[in-house]
Amino acid sequence: MKFDKPVPGGPCWAELGTSDLEAAKRFYADVFGWRPETDPREEAGGYTIAHLGDAPVAALSPLYQEGQPVAWNVSFAVPYADAAAAAVRAAGGAVLLEPTDVFDHGRFAVVADPGGAVFQLWQPWSFHGAALFNAPGSLGWVELMTRDPDAVIAFYTTVFDWTVRPSESYTQWGIEGADFGGMVEMGARFPHEVPSHWLPYFAVEDVDTTAQACTDAGGHLLMEPVSVPDGPRIAVPRDPQGAAFGIYKEGERA
Repeated sequence: MKFDKPVPGGPCWAELGTSDLEAAKRFYADVFGWRPETDPREEAGGYTIAHLGDAPVAALSPLYQEGQPVAWNVSFAVPYADAAAAAVRAAGGAVLLEPTDVFDHGRFAVVADPGGAVFQLWQPWSFHGAALFNAPGSLGWVELMTRDPDAVIAFYTTVFDWTVRPSESYTQWGIEGADFGGMVEMGARFPHEVPSHWLPYFAVEDVDTTAQACTDAGGHLLMEPVSVPDGPRIAVPRDPQGAAFGIYKEGERA
């Protein structure tokens, strides 16, 4: 990711919805060294912010709605959540949760692109998102897994005005040319029941060591560590409750 703080239109936060919050706290503390702090207010519903040192880097939360999948979600910063939600609808996406205030922290909405990939819009007030990017244990890349690349390129370039840098093997998203993520077309190797989705990648010092830590902590690997040609070394673990996420070697992202 070519920026080190939240910027309008860029990914600003990653949030896990999990069926076992206490187990997730232990798993990610073991894997990334996160220090979780759960908001004690009843109305916060168990929302937990994970820290590296004093820096908030991600969130863990219980499942709040019936049928909500165990999964990581990505939030993108916007100046105005209501206007961004309207832009999502106009571009062919769906608004799953209308813009809502979160204490004095900000205003958010849950939306989906035309291919069905769910993501969040975040209008910051007192809370801007992650305070650390691209460092071990923090968010450093986001990747869209989709079955309809042409439709979603038209959608995201309309809603966010992202730049698109395609190649034969991989398409990268950017803001004024500063890349922050990519897109993978979901082909036959993806089971039909796996929906389109956004996958956060966290930086690590050593991919193989962290992958082993994931399995030692009760997770398993959807993709074993591999070195991408002209790219980083990566792996895709799944935590014990079933949420997938990516890891990559710090400093090797494009």
